[in-house]
Amino acid sequence: MAAAGNDAGHDVSTPADYRRLHAESIADPDRFWLAAAGAVDWATEPTVALDSSSAPFHHWFPDGSLNTSHNALDRHVDAGRGDQAALIYDSAMLGVRRTYTYTELRDEVAVFAGALAELGVGKGDRVLIYLPMIPEAVIAMLATARLGAIHSVVFGGFAPAELAARIRDARPSAVVTASGGLEPGRHVEYLPAVHEALMLADSPGIPVVSKAREGFQHDIAGYAGGEGHWVDWDEAVSRARAVPPVDMAATDPLYILYTSGTTGSPKGVVRDNGGHAVALTWTMQAVFGIGPGDVMLTASDVGWVVGHSYIVYGPLLAGATTVLYEGKPVGTPDAGAFGRLIEQHRVKALFTAPTALRAVRRVDPEAELIRSHDLSSLTTLFSAGERLDTGTSAWIGEVLGVPVVDNWWQTETGWPICANPRGLAELPLKPGSPSLPSPGYDVVILDHEGNPVPTGTEGSIALRLPLPPGTLTTLWGSDDRFRDSYLSAFEGYYTSGDSGYVDDDGYIFVMGRTDDVINVAGHRLSTGAIEQVLAQHPAVAECAVLGLQDPLKGQRASGYVVLKAGLTPDHDTLKAELVQLVRSSIGPVADFRSVVVVEALPKTRSGKILRKTMRQIAAGEKLVVPSTIEDASVLEALEPLLRPGAAQ
Repeated sequence: MAAAGNDAGHDVSTPADYRRLHAESIADPDRFWLAAAGAVDWATEPTVALDSSSAPFHHWFPDGSLNTSHNALDRHVDAGRGDQAALIYDSAMLGVRRTYTYTELRDEVAVFAGALAELGVGKGDRVLIYLPMIPEAVIAMLATARLGAIHSVVFGGFAPAELAARIRDARPSAVVTASGGLEPGRHVEYLPAVHEALMLADSPGIPVVSKAREGFQHDIAGYAGGEGHWVDWDEAVSRARAVPPVDMAATDPLYILYTSGTTGSPKGVVRDNGGHAVALTWTMQAVFGIGPGDVMLTASDVGWVVGHSYIVYGPLLAGATTVLYEGKPVGTPDAGAFGRLIEQHRVKALFTAPTALRAVRRVDPEAELIRSHDLSSLTTLFSAGERLDTGTSAWIGEVLGVPVVDNWWQTETGWPICANPRGLAELPLKPGSPSLPSPGYDVVILDHEGNPVPTGTEGSIALRLPLPPGTLTTLWGSDDRFRDSYLSAFEGYYTSGDSGYVDDDGYIFVMGRTDDVINVAGHRLSTGAIEQVLAQHPAVAECAVLGLQDPLKGQRASGYVVLKAGLTPDHDTLKAELVQLVRSSIGPVADFRSVVVVEALPKTRSGKILRKTMRQIAAGEKLVVPSTIEDASVLEALEPLLRPGAAQ
């Protein structure tokens, strides 16, 4: 069968060609995605791409069957590339580097799948994975998929209560964990958290497999005498036998991923096997320009969707080499970490979050540490997770000497909604825009009544149904909640929750969450647009803008800025310059007068600024520290500056 993209006969070289390809994907999704499905190994080849018989629930490749783990590993070995590097583990925390070939990784996955099978895990069962950035995380995910079970990866270090909520919802047949994770200057103990979570979830009997790591206070011996079945990873593997991959219906679930920052009952995004394999395989070549043997470094975590899609599954489905990095962009040991990784592993594509880039820029504004490395292998920097401000984009592009390609997507979609398809054509890049809608995504900007708005007008970004393959099929255990959360606001559309606009060339500009739109004296303004202006100031490393209550104008914008390292401008002068910058760029209508210089902004572990939490504090609500926060002390230090009545 023919592969997707250029290999499927798509002649794409100009924006007009790409728009034609996109239009074809919307008008005839069966033809488009059946062609893309040719890049995947099927046990039963599908004859139908899209099943809309249960709309608004749509299913992809309903008559096909396959195994995702086989597609990520076995087929590359079978094709004679077993000696190629599949996974490079690089731990800046330990100073350890190890390379797994496709044959080695397949064999370890097959044996660990056997270990899970001996614990009773089978097709359709759930396995909760609570691991740091170590090879066992990748092995556990692929082993679960090999058995036809469903994995749910929880970011390592989540509090016991959050872990318990996911255990209650997913009802796993096994938990896979480790002694703990490593952060700069500290060890995070996992076993006590797992034990407490099992107690809170009233599930003490669930088997736990733990990978022992040196330097931690707790080991499974401390829990083996109690209720439950605690097993050492290495012992389980030593007595297990390799198992073959299990054929799965394309529509069977592959994984559950709970959205970060959920309150109350967690919201588990469900991804299927077939659509996921087809979509990610297609994106690796078409969007990222990565093929067999290429090296991709995605500086994220396997606990987030970027880690699922572009640390683990995407690169391995494409036959590429993926780098699993246990470390930080700064501080392990310094702001040259990305440069070292690029040089040592000959990385072709780097994918990271804007927050990481801003952290590097703040510590090393001249990028002397990154520039000290050989960056010649790098062809593209990709970014997602937060809006990429134009200042940071221009800076890192000049530093690395490669195109900086923003893309926009969500946990729910699993792959880019909007992207600049580097493997199909090098379309023009526009600062501040993730470019054009990806094939399969019909993006529409709607007003609050669900009507399309004119070009250049900001509104709610919605995706016309059906969503393409690889996106969420439902929420775990609750079709009704899926419908209510995403499909009810505008009939026939998936509501993204983000606001933005389309320009005359069809490029999408994502300005922020819809609740980041404020009303100043009747004028609707995007806080994201104000942030983009503030970020242009040469002293500003990063910033957040909130809408605070104002007795006269309803709301007013207030900016919170972090300065670049080594810069100590007069704060009054800086504030005046920033106010004038917003006034000249957006206009007096913004009525922007308030700027506060802060040491740091509170963020999730995935690097997103906790704007919603900041707004809640500013509204006078009780401070509830989110479980996803990276450093609670940052939020606590900022709280007095956010409370109603604080000097602005």
